[in-house]
Amino acid sequence: MRVLAINTVCGSGSTGRIACQIADVVVQNRGEAAVAYGRNYYEKGCAVPTYRIGSTIGIYAHVGLSRITDRQGFFSKRATTKLVTYIEKFNPDVIHLHNIHGYYLHLPTLFNFLAVYDKPVVWTLHDCWAFTGHCAHFDFIGCDKWKTGCHHCPQKGRYPASYVLDQSKRNWIEKKDLFTSIRDVTIVTPSQWLADLVKESFLQKYPVKVIHNGIDLSVFKPTPSTWKEDHGIDKPIVMACAAVWDQRKGFKDVLELADLLPEYQIVIVGISKKQADSLPGHIIGIQRTESVEELVEIYSSADIFANPTYEDNFPTTNLEALACGVPVVTYDTGGSPECLDETCGVVIDKGSVEGLAKAIRKVVENAVFTEMDCLYKATQFNKEIKFLEYFNLY
Repeated sequence: MRVLAINTVCGSGSTGRIACQIADVVVQNRGEAAVAYGRNYYEKGCAVPTYRIGSTIGIYAHVGLSRITDRQGFFSKRATTKLVTYIEKFNPDVIHLHNIHGYYLHLPTLFNFLAVYDKPVVWTLHDCWAFTGHCAHFDFIGCDKWKTGCHHCPQKGRYPASYVLDQSKRNWIEKKDLFTSIRDVTIVTPSQWLADLVKESFLQKYPVKVIHNGIDLSVFKPTPSTWKEDHGIDKPIVMACAAVWDQRKGFKDVLELADLLPEYQIVIVGISKKQADSLPGHIIGIQRTESVEELVEIYSSADIFANPTYEDNFPTTNLEALACGVPVVTYDTGGSPECLDETCGVVIDKGSVEGLAKAIRKVVENAVFTEMDCLYKATQFNKEIKFLEYFNLY
């Protein structure tokens, strides 16, 4: 069996690691696998052969044109034509699409080829972009235009941002035509929440299978460290982590949480340099790092993990915390609660920072959840088990 994965990034970030780890499972089961990607290749995160789609200059051009035209996914034709040539040469039995947005593909070229190539396609949706005319998430503003046809997009200025035109109606129509043109497609979602949305979208013609994200339990595990002492912390630690921090990830909520919990040390991981420079002195900010070892040290030093997200699919940060023996408190958002039960976490109404603070105090001060309970729950998301489900699907 030969499998080709296509994703925006490779070995980097949650989707990049997932794509590579699934490819590893194929190799471990005597198959062949490769990953084609647009940018951000992290060599230590990927052990299979890779193919770079296009160039950095091409991506910047795609970004610039998209900012004006609102046509992300309809440039980079030459790069995608070369990708098609690579696919024909590699001759995969299955093509596994992950994130195909991100300014690196020409959708008509890719999907017209896939329709003719007529090999099975597995498509893992890591967000909602595949069935909207513009955005990757709409939960924050409660928009449901995607069900019948996008138009007058209320999020035109958000990723993938357009500062001039609004072509959400045209995009929705063309994406619908392209994405439903392939005969043999299986949609995979990491959460039941997203699976239910797909069944209301124009992708409803395809079968949908839920495969929760998996993590490497040989890496994410309770790890002795001096991180807490090295940072001079003498309070219980509340950790929060995201790849990008903004209002939709609950950045303001974390700041407010720090004011409500003066007896705790808030540690926020994944912030930008600008955010780090503007943080109040009583919050410790760690800029985004590719060092999994550093992440594990911070998780292992935390007393509780807070995830005040307003938009999410199935955040791997929750899993990583559990795997390090740390209980989770999260808003009732998307698929974020799906990895939790009464043994390892608490789900709070979205936007209730006071509820979040109250739950943190209760969990930490009363030792509601044990490290073993969290570790046991994490075993259900062992990548060796979850990603084998992909191999069986192939």
